[in-house]
Amino acid sequence: MKILCVLLVLLMSGPPAFADQLIESYIARLSANDHFNSSGKRLTSPAMIIRQDRANFHKFHIRDWEDEDDHFFQDANKREILQKMLERGFTSGDVYRAIVNGEPLVRVEIYGVMGQAYVNVFILSE
Repeated sequence: MKILCVLLVLLMSGPPAFADQLIESYIARLSANDHFNSSGKRLTSPAMIIRQDRANFHKFHIRDWEDEDDHFFQDANKREILQKMLERGFTSGDVYRAIVNGEPLVRVEIYGVMGQAYVNVFILSE
């Protein structure tokens, strides 16, 4: 009975301190401008396309009307580690293909857990 009471108290006390926390989210259109780097080379990785979108938004001020601001990727160092953050996330292969082969509207969610950040990407429309 004591064990059951302890379990109930733990369950009712909310999420543990190390639970994933949503740091930030934003919506962006990954348009043709985002599919090419500054040298004009075609990007073939979802991470590089999302990174270019954020560089276009923050550094070059090239924005699509649907692009939302974010504070997380204002920092070039955080844009640089985007690929590792995507690898730790839960984005599907279908989403990756839609990003590389199209110009989808995406929602990007940045989470943090135990000192590490990860990114999930969702297609809102193609």
